[in-house]
Amino acid sequence: MGKNKRLFLFAGYDKNGIIDDALILYVSQLSKIGDVILCMDCDCPTKETNKIKKYTINTTAKRHGEYDFGSYKRCFQYAESKDILKDYDFVYLVNDSVFGPMFNVNKTIKAMEQNVSDATGIIVSKHKTHSFMESWFIKLNKKIFLSDWFKTFISNVTVEKNKETITIKYEHGLTNLIKNNGCSWSGIYTVYGRYTYNNPKSLFKLGCPFVKRATFIRHNGDCGSQIKYILNNSDKKISQSILNTANRIYGHEYMKKFLTYNPIKISGRKIRYLIQKIKSGQI
Repeated sequence: MGKNKRLFLFAGYDKNGIIDDALILYVSQLSKIGDVILCMDCDCPTKETNKIKKYTINTTAKRHGEYDFGSYKRCFQYAESKDILKDYDFVYLVNDSVFGPMFNVNKTIKAMEQNVSDATGIIVSKHKTHSFMESWFIKLNKKIFLSDWFKTFISNVTVEKNKETITIKYEHGLTNLIKNNGCSWSGIYTVYGRYTYNNPKSLFKLGCPFVKRATFIRHNGDCGSQIKYILNNSDKKISQSILNTANRIYGHEYMKKFLTYNPIKISGRKIRYLIQKIKSGQI
Protein backbone atom coordinates (compact mmCIF):
# COMPACT_ATOMS: atom_id res chain seq x y z
CA MET A 1 0.00 0.00 0.00
CA GLY A 2 1.58 3.27 -1.14
CA LYS A 3 2.46 5.74 1.59
CA ASN A 4 2.81 9.07 -0.13
CA LYS A 5 -0.79 9.62 -1.12
CA ARG A 6 -2.24 9.97 2.40
CA LEU A 7 -2.06 12.78 4.92
CA PHE A 8 -3.49 12.18 8.38
CA LEU A 9 -4.51 15.29 10.35
CA PHE A 10 -4.45 13.87 13.86
CA ALA A 11 -6.13 15.55 16.85
CA GLY A 12 -5.02 14.44 20.31
CA TYR A 13 -5.68 15.33 23.94
CA ASP A 14 -4.50 14.24 27.36
CA LYS A 15 -5.50 16.07 30.53
CA ASN A 16 -2.08 15.38 32.05
CA GLY A 17 -0.10 16.31 28.95
CA ILE A 18 1.19 12.78 28.45
CA ILE A 19 2.02 11.07 25.16
CA ASP A 20 1.11 7.54 26.20
CA ASP A 21 1.47 4.02 24.81
CA ALA A 22 -1.92 4.01 23.09
CA LEU A 23 -1.29 7.27 21.21
CA ILE A 24 2.18 6.19 20.13
CA LEU A 25 0.73 2.89 18.89
CA TYR A 26 -1.97 4.67 16.89
CA VAL A 27 0.24 7.33 15.30
CA SER A 28 3.08 4.90 14.56
CA GLN A 29 0.70 2.58 12.71
CA LEU A 30 -0.66 5.44 10.58
CA SER A 31 2.88 6.61 9.82
CA LYS A 32 3.52 3.33 8.02
CA ILE A 33 0.89 4.15 5.39
CA GLY A 34 0.97 7.95 5.20
CA ASP A 35 2.25 11.22 6.63
CA VAL A 36 0.94 12.38 10.00
CA ILE A 37 0.55 15.89 11.38
CA LEU A 38 -0.26 15.77 15.10
CA CYS A 39 -1.81 18.58 17.14
CA MET A 40 -2.51 18.04 20.84
CA ASP A 41 -5.08 20.28 22.53
CA CYS A 42 -3.02 20.28 25.72
CA ASP A 43 0.35 21.43 26.95
CA CYS A 44 2.87 18.62 26.69
CA PRO A 45 6.50 19.01 27.83
CA THR A 46 9.21 18.42 25.26
CA LYS A 47 10.14 15.07 26.81
CA GLU A 48 6.64 13.87 25.94
CA THR A 49 6.43 15.18 22.37
CA ASN A 50 9.88 13.75 21.70
CA LYS A 51 8.35 10.28 22.15
CA ILE A 52 6.28 10.65 18.99
CA LYS A 53 8.01 13.16 16.71
CA LYS A 54 9.74 10.48 14.67
CA TYR A 55 6.33 9.29 13.47
CA THR A 56 5.08 12.71 12.33
CA ILE A 57 6.06 15.47 9.92
CA ASN A 58 4.98 18.00 12.55
CA THR A 59 3.92 17.77 16.20
CA THR A 60 2.50 20.58 18.34
CA ALA A 61 1.10 20.39 21.86
CA LYS A 62 -0.42 23.59 23.21
CA ARG A 63 -3.80 24.06 24.84
CA HIS A 64 -6.18 25.91 22.49
CA GLY A 65 -9.60 24.88 23.81
CA GLU A 66 -11.14 24.24 20.40
CA TYR A 67 -11.20 20.47 20.83
CA ASP A 68 -10.66 18.08 17.92
CA PHE A 69 -11.78 20.38 15.14
CA GLY A 70 -9.47 23.09 16.45
CA SER A 71 -6.62 20.61 16.16
CA TYR A 72 -7.76 19.61 12.67
CA LYS A 73 -7.68 23.30 11.82
CA ARG A 74 -4.11 23.73 13.02
CA CYS A 75 -2.93 20.59 11.21
CA PHE A 76 -4.61 21.77 8.01
CA GLN A 77 -3.06 25.23 8.33
CA TYR A 78 0.39 23.72 8.80
CA ALA A 79 -0.02 21.62 5.66
CA GLU A 80 -1.27 24.65 3.77
CA SER A 81 1.65 26.78 4.95
CA LYS A 82 4.05 24.16 3.59
CA ASP A 83 2.08 23.95 0.32
CA ILE A 84 1.85 20.17 0.54
CA LEU A 85 -1.91 19.52 0.41
CA LYS A 86 -1.86 19.19 -3.37
CA ASP A 87 0.67 16.36 -3.07
CA TYR A 88 -1.86 13.97 -1.50
CA ASP A 89 -4.76 12.00 -2.94
CA PHE A 90 -6.53 11.77 0.39
CA VAL A 91 -6.61 13.75 3.62
CA TYR A 92 -7.89 12.03 6.75
CA LEU A 93 -9.35 13.62 9.85
CA VAL A 94 -8.41 11.37 12.76
CA ASN A 95 -8.58 11.75 16.54
CA ASP A 96 -7.70 9.78 19.65
CA SER A 97 -11.23 9.34 21.01
CA VAL A 98 -10.69 5.69 20.08
CA PHE A 99 -8.22 2.99 21.02
CA GLY A 100 -6.51 1.07 18.26
CA PRO A 101 -5.95 -0.05 15.65
CA MET A 102 -6.60 -3.44 17.19
CA PHE A 103 -5.28 -5.11 14.04
CA ASN A 104 -3.76 -4.08 10.70
CA VAL A 105 -5.61 -1.01 9.47
CA ASN A 106 -4.77 -1.51 5.78
CA LYS A 107 -7.99 -3.35 4.96
CA THR A 108 -10.08 -0.51 6.38
CA ILE A 109 -8.05 2.13 4.53
CA LYS A 110 -8.39 0.19 1.28
CA ALA A 111 -12.16 -0.04 1.71
CA MET A 112 -12.40 3.70 2.38
CA GLU A 113 -10.30 4.62 -0.65
CA GLN A 114 -12.09 2.25 -2.99
CA ASN A 115 -15.36 3.82 -1.92
CA VAL A 116 -16.46 6.23 -4.66
CA SER A 117 -17.81 8.84 -2.24
CA ASP A 118 -15.94 12.13 -1.92
CA ALA A 119 -15.94 11.66 1.86
CA THR A 120 -16.04 8.37 3.72
CA GLY A 121 -16.22 7.85 7.46
CA ILE A 122 -15.54 4.58 9.19
CA ILE A 123 -18.90 5.06 10.91
CA VAL A 124 -22.07 6.78 9.73
CA SER A 125 -24.44 7.40 12.62
CA LYS A 126 -28.12 7.45 11.67
CA HIS A 127 -30.71 9.29 13.72
CA LYS A 128 -34.39 10.07 13.24
CA THR A 129 -33.77 13.62 12.06
CA HIS A 130 -30.23 13.47 10.69
CA SER A 131 -27.31 11.25 9.80
CA PHE A 132 -23.62 12.12 9.88
CA MET A 133 -20.11 10.73 9.63
CA GLU A 134 -18.57 10.27 13.07
CA SER A 135 -15.62 12.64 12.96
CA TRP A 136 -12.96 10.45 14.58
CA PHE A 137 -11.91 8.90 11.24
CA ILE A 138 -12.97 10.46 7.93
CA LYS A 139 -11.39 10.29 4.47
CA LEU A 140 -11.64 13.36 2.21
CA ASN A 141 -10.67 13.49 -1.45
CA LYS A 142 -9.15 16.43 -3.34
CA LYS A 143 -12.56 17.72 -4.40
CA ILE A 144 -13.16 18.53 -0.75
CA PHE A 145 -9.84 19.28 0.94
CA LEU A 146 -8.59 21.57 -1.86
CA SER A 147 -11.88 23.49 -2.08
CA ASP A 148 -12.33 27.06 -0.88
CA TRP A 149 -15.48 26.15 1.05
CA PHE A 150 -13.71 23.46 3.10
CA LYS A 151 -10.84 25.84 3.81
CA THR A 152 -13.33 28.45 5.02
CA PHE A 153 -15.10 25.90 7.22
CA ILE A 154 -11.98 24.51 8.89
CA SER A 155 -10.33 27.91 9.23
CA ASN A 156 -13.33 29.32 11.11
CA VAL A 157 -13.35 26.70 13.86
CA THR A 158 -13.35 28.52 17.18
CA VAL A 159 -14.00 28.02 20.88
CA GLU A 160 -17.62 27.00 21.57
CA LYS A 161 -19.59 27.10 24.81
CA ASN A 162 -20.21 23.34 25.15
CA LYS A 163 -19.68 19.93 23.56
CA GLU A 164 -23.21 19.80 22.14
CA THR A 165 -22.59 22.98 20.15
CA ILE A 166 -19.30 21.58 18.87
CA THR A 167 -21.01 18.36 17.74
CA ILE A 168 -23.80 20.18 15.90
CA LYS A 169 -21.68 22.93 14.38
CA TYR A 170 -18.64 20.92 13.35
CA GLU A 171 -19.30 17.16 13.33
CA HIS A 172 -22.86 17.35 11.96
CA GLY A 173 -21.92 20.56 10.17
CA LEU A 174 -19.13 18.95 8.15
CA THR A 175 -21.44 16.26 6.77
CA ASN A 176 -24.08 18.87 5.90
CA LEU A 177 -21.46 21.13 4.29
CA ILE A 178 -20.18 18.31 2.10
CA LYS A 179 -23.71 17.48 0.97
CA ASN A 180 -24.64 21.14 0.39
CA ASN A 181 -21.61 21.63 -1.84
CA GLY A 182 -22.59 18.83 -4.18
CA CYS A 183 -20.22 16.19 -2.82
CA SER A 184 -21.07 12.66 -1.80
CA TRP A 185 -20.46 11.00 1.55
CA SER A 186 -20.92 7.57 3.08
CA GLY A 187 -19.51 5.18 5.67
CA ILE A 188 -18.01 1.73 5.94
CA TYR A 189 -20.40 0.85 8.76
CA THR A 190 -23.82 2.36 9.37
CA VAL A 191 -25.09 2.34 12.94
CA TYR A 192 -28.05 3.76 14.84
CA GLY A 193 -27.98 5.96 17.90
CA ARG A 194 -25.19 5.13 20.34
CA TYR A 195 -24.32 1.76 18.77
CA THR A 196 -20.64 2.66 18.37
CA TYR A 197 -20.37 3.05 22.14
CA ASN A 198 -22.67 0.24 23.22
CA ASN A 199 -21.67 -2.57 20.84
CA PRO A 200 -17.89 -2.54 20.37
CA LYS A 201 -17.66 -6.34 20.15
CA SER A 202 -20.11 -6.48 17.22
CA LEU A 203 -18.19 -3.79 15.32
CA PHE A 204 -14.89 -5.52 16.07
CA LYS A 205 -16.22 -8.82 14.68
CA LEU A 206 -17.42 -6.99 11.57
CA GLY A 207 -13.88 -5.72 11.00
CA CYS A 208 -13.76 -2.29 12.66
CA PRO A 209 -10.22 -1.90 14.05
CA PHE A 210 -11.07 0.76 16.65
CA VAL A 211 -12.93 0.99 19.97
CA LYS A 212 -14.30 4.23 21.42
CA ARG A 213 -12.52 5.17 24.64
CA ALA A 214 -15.82 6.27 26.17
CA THR A 215 -16.98 2.64 26.02
CA PHE A 216 -14.62 1.91 28.92
CA ILE A 217 -16.68 4.07 31.28
CA ARG A 218 -20.11 3.98 29.66
CA HIS A 219 -23.09 2.89 31.77
CA ASN A 220 -20.98 2.25 34.86
CA GLY A 221 -18.73 -0.06 32.85
CA ASP A 222 -21.31 -2.56 31.58
CA CYS A 223 -19.32 -3.07 28.33
CA GLY A 224 -16.43 -4.65 30.20
CA SER A 225 -16.99 -8.19 28.92
CA GLN A 226 -17.10 -6.90 25.33
CA ILE A 227 -13.81 -5.05 25.78
CA LYS A 228 -12.24 -8.11 27.38
CA TYR A 229 -13.23 -10.15 24.33
CA ILE A 230 -11.65 -7.57 22.01
CA LEU A 231 -8.42 -7.38 24.01
CA ASN A 232 -8.17 -11.18 24.21
CA ASN A 233 -8.59 -11.46 20.45
CA SER A 234 -6.09 -8.77 19.51
CA ASP A 235 -2.32 -8.73 19.26
CA LYS A 236 -0.85 -8.94 22.77
CA LYS A 237 1.40 -5.93 22.27
CA ILE A 238 -1.54 -3.82 21.12
CA SER A 239 -3.75 -5.00 23.97
CA GLN A 240 -1.04 -4.25 26.51
CA SER A 241 -0.49 -0.73 25.14
CA ILE A 242 -4.20 -0.02 25.49
CA LEU A 243 -4.35 -1.54 28.97
CA ASN A 244 -1.39 0.58 30.07
CA THR A 245 -3.24 3.73 29.03
CA ALA A 246 -6.60 2.58 30.44
CA ASN A 247 -5.02 1.75 33.79
CA ARG A 248 -3.42 5.19 33.91
CA ILE A 249 -6.62 7.03 33.00
CA TYR A 250 -9.27 5.01 34.82
CA GLY A 251 -7.23 3.36 37.57
CA HIS A 252 -6.13 -0.23 38.16
CA GLU A 253 -8.99 -1.04 40.54
CA TYR A 254 -11.63 0.19 38.12
CA MET A 255 -10.10 -1.75 35.22
CA LYS A 256 -9.90 -4.91 37.32
CA LYS A 257 -13.64 -4.70 38.01
CA PHE A 258 -14.41 -3.56 34.46
CA LEU A 259 -12.80 -6.53 32.71
CA THR A 260 -15.08 -9.25 34.02
CA TYR A 261 -17.42 -11.78 32.46
CA ASN A 262 -19.48 -12.08 35.65
CA PRO A 263 -23.11 -11.58 34.47
CA ILE A 264 -24.32 -10.66 37.97
CA LYS A 265 -21.78 -7.85 38.30
CA ILE A 266 -22.56 -6.62 34.77
CA SER A 267 -26.30 -6.58 35.53
CA GLY A 268 -25.59 -4.68 38.75
CA ARG A 269 -23.77 -1.99 36.79
CA LYS A 270 -26.71 -1.59 34.43
CA ILE A 271 -29.16 -1.34 37.32
CA ARG A 272 -27.04 1.31 39.06
CA TYR A 273 -26.84 3.25 35.81
CA LEU A 274 -30.63 3.18 35.38
CA ILE A 275 -31.13 4.30 38.97
CA GLN A 276 -28.79 7.24 38.38
CA LYS A 277 -30.75 8.23 35.25
CA ILE A 278 -34.07 8.02 37.12
CA LYS A 279 -32.74 10.17 39.97
CA SER A 280 -31.40 12.75 37.53
CA GLY A 281 -34.76 12.93 35.73
CA GLN A 282 -33.42 11.55 32.43
CA ILE A 283 -35.99 8.75 32.48
